[in-house]
Formats: sequence, C-alpha cells, structure tokens
Amino acid sequence: MTPGPRTPRKSAARALCAAILCLGLVGCQTLLNETYSPNVGPSDNPQTVGRLEKNDPRARLGAQEHPRIVASYGGEYSDPKVERLLARIVGALTLVSENPKQTYRITILNSPAVNAFALPGGYLYVTRGLLALANDSSEVAAVIAHEMAHVTANHGLQRKRAEEAEVLASRVAAEVLSNEIDGQQVIARSKLRLAAFSRQQELEADVIGVRMLGQAGFDPYAAARFLRSMEAYSRFRAGDAGADQSLDFLSSHPDAPKRLQLAERHARAFGPPGTGIRDRDMYLKGINGLLYGDSPNEGYVRGLTFLHPNLGIRFSVPKGFQIDNTAQAVLATGPGDIAIRFDGVTDNRRKSLTNYIASGWVSGLQPATIRSLRVNGLDAATARASAEKWDFDVTVIRVKNRIYRLLTAAPKGSPALEPTAQSVRNSFRKMSSSEVASLKPLRVRLHTVRAGETVAGLAGRMRGTNRRLELFQLLNALSPGASLSAGQEIKIVTDR
Repeated sequence: MTPGPRTPRKSAARALCAAILCLGLVGCQTLLNETYSPNVGPSDNPQTVGRLEKNDPRARLGAQEHPRIVASYGGEYSDPKVERLLARIVGALTLVSENPKQTYRITILNSPAVNAFALPGGYLYVTRGLLALANDSSEVAAVIAHEMAHVTANHGLQRKRAEEAEVLASRVAAEVLSNEIDGQQVIARSKLRLAAFSRQQELEADVIGVRMLGQAGFDPYAAARFLRSMEAYSRFRAGDAGADQSLDFLSSHPDAPKRLQLAERHARAFGPPGTGIRDRDMYLKGINGLLYGDSPNEGYVRGLTFLHPNLGIRFSVPKGFQIDNTAQAVLATGPGDIAIRFDGVTDNRRKSLTNYIASGWVSGLQPATIRSLRVNGLDAATARASAEKWDFDVTVIRVKNRIYRLLTAAPKGSPALEPTAQSVRNSFRKMSSSEVASLKPLRVRLHTVRAGETVAGLAGRMRGTNRRLELFQLLNALSPGASLSAGQEIKIVTDR
C-alpha cells in the first residue's frame, strides 16, 4: 500500500505511540509456511472440558487462563437472549464437528472490541462488539466454527505455554510517571500467546470452520462475508487515533485477503451463493438492546466529552481531538502531535495536592512550576515536566477521596501545550444529579424502515460517534450508495 499524506489525525496517532502508548513486551508472530492442505484433519486426541477434572497440566492451562482473558476484556457480559442464541449456534455446530462429544463453554466478553478466540479445554469467547457487528446467525456461526476448529485441532496445545504480555501504557508512564503508582499500574490489557495462533493454524481453522458451517446448514459464504465486515470495521477503527486495535480480531488473524479467497472457494463446495440459512430475523431480535460501546463502569465518550456517571465527573477535549476510553485510562490525541491521558487514584491520606505532585511519581518534574489552584470549585494543582522530546503539563484535581490526573504531552517547545492543557483542565467539573440521571448507555436497537426513510436520515439518529454515516453503514453491512427498502430491519445505536 502506498502511504498517504501525513494528516493531523495520523500525526496525532504517531504522537500517541511516542508519548502516550506503552513501552512493553510486544511479541512477534511467527510467519510459518503459508501453504496449506485442503484435506485438513482434526487431532486424534482433542482436548475436552471433561479432562479439566483430571491432572492434565495442558488441560488446566485453559482453566487457568480463563480469568485473565475475562479480566482483560472488561469481564463477562450477561444477556439471556444472546446467551440462548449462542447456545443454539454452538449446539448445531457441535453436532457436525470432528468431535461431537466435545463440551464447550462460551463466554460473552463485555468489550466493544470485535474479537473471538478459543483456549484449550473448550473455552470459547466472543465480544459483544463482534455480536453488534454481525447481521445474522450464520456470520456468528462462522466465527464460532473457526474457534471450535482451533479446539478440535488441538492448536492451543501446539503453542508455547509461556505468556506474552503486551503492556499498553504510555511514554508518559515511562518518562513522566515512576514505577510506584498508588494502587494502579499503567498497564492496560495483556495479550496472551494462547489467544494468538500461527498463520498455518488460522488457515486450517478456516477450512474446518467453513465445512462445519455448510454441514450444519448455515450459509457457508458467511465466513467470507463477515471477514469483509471485520475488514471494514478495522479501517473504521484506524480512523480513531487512540483506538486499541490490538484487541480486535484481525490483529491476531493475519492475511485477510487470502483468507477471503479461501473461504469463498471452500464455500462453493456447498453450492452457489444463497445456499444455507442466515437466520437474520431471529438474530437481530436476539441482539436488540445489546450494550454498545463503552461500559457504564468505564464511563462514556460523547463527542468531545468524557462523562463518568458512577464517579460523577466530566471533562472535554478541544475540537479536532479524538478520544479513546479504556478500562485503565482515557486517551486523546489531536493536531500538532498533542496527546492527553486521564486517570485517577485513591487518596485516603488527603495530602496536599502540591505535595502529591512532588511525591516522586512524576519524573522530569520542574519543582519551581508547582502551584495550587481551583478548578470549578475543586482543589487542584499543576506543574510542568519534561523528557527528551516532550514537554508535559501535569494537573491533579481532588474529588472526595480520589485524585484525578490530567497529563498533556506536546513536542518540546510546542506553543499549543499550555492552551490545550488549560482548556481541558478548565472543562473538568462534577456532574449534577440531573446530568447523571439523564446519561444512559448506548444500545443496539432495531428499526423497521418506513417509506421515504433514507440512509442519511437514519444515520443521523446514531449516537456516540461523530462519524454516524460510516458507523451506520458498517453495522448494517451497507455499501456506499446503497438504499433502504420499506419494511427492512436495520440496526441503529442510541441511548433511547
């Protein structure tokens, strides 16, 4: 691909990598032989959940890693309708799998990322973000069949057992924060070797998965169709400067163009397009009301504003910035390679905020710049720090027994540091009780298209993104220029 011009958003993304994203252990995926045999067979000794009760260290590996996977993706998401829907899909696929006696445990992860994976012992995972992107049961079945194939082919036990952590913190953490952070490390999510397969194993799982789809009566072309949707989603995410794409499906499932060709080739063995069941209506009814985007426990991003109803605080970033909300911190990037990080720590000792800034957690601190101030009626303090290529504004604000930290990074000598930091700092305030009561999570809602309604009009009802038309087309698998028909069921994202 020929690189395009260095737009402000791409430039800010590079700044995020340099000033806000982590310095950690990043594993290289082994590029194995990309050829494959269409006559892929499963293991003669597949791992079953029953073995978890025995003293098999390989089988225990899946059980041991399960809590870490769940924690890495925001916990489990509970929705009886969706759980029944997935159980029906898994049941149908199990009957045609290489080992119909294999028992599976499927977990919905409370994450907006689009991902799915498997661990030894029949542990299957799909994120609610993936469920929101899919448009019928056959597409979800395609993903689950692929992951079930990893289990029956013993792929998880063919990999090294060593864990490979990918720390997502920031250069702010490395250059401004010391290692002693009260109660929290600036570690985002870990990426386990158990959840990333080799290229050859992915191709094998694709072959087995498409066969399972067709034999279970699902549309075998769903695998290729949903791969296209995930590619489109990946491009959409690439436009959000701070987005953590390492948690998405395609980041650990390489060679999407080749996989598309292979999936379509193997689907043709079951007939022409249109073969098999899609089960669109039942699927869409099953995900109606599905939580979308940020979890209430992590706060919400609404345009240029971050709001946390549980903590009762909010702040905004300047126009032209993009916000990415994670379980560990809120990151924002904008023009001029400016980056912002927001997080909070518990402070039961109630030390003065000027003393807190000077207590050793900020490296490169310029002590003479420390000063106290008030921000919208709240006690606060601010200071400057510097690193090799970066200048930082450090602002701390107390609300009850919490200290909230706003770190703004800019290239050394940038005149934009002070106005940006001041704008964000001055926007921080406590939310009113009416604001908290009115803030609702985003959900996927079904809408039946009426005569005269257009793509642009319905996209205008979308909430939670500045790119409404793109997201509407993406969630409904609509190509640019596509029109809608009266009576058609579509998905919108709304807080109503």
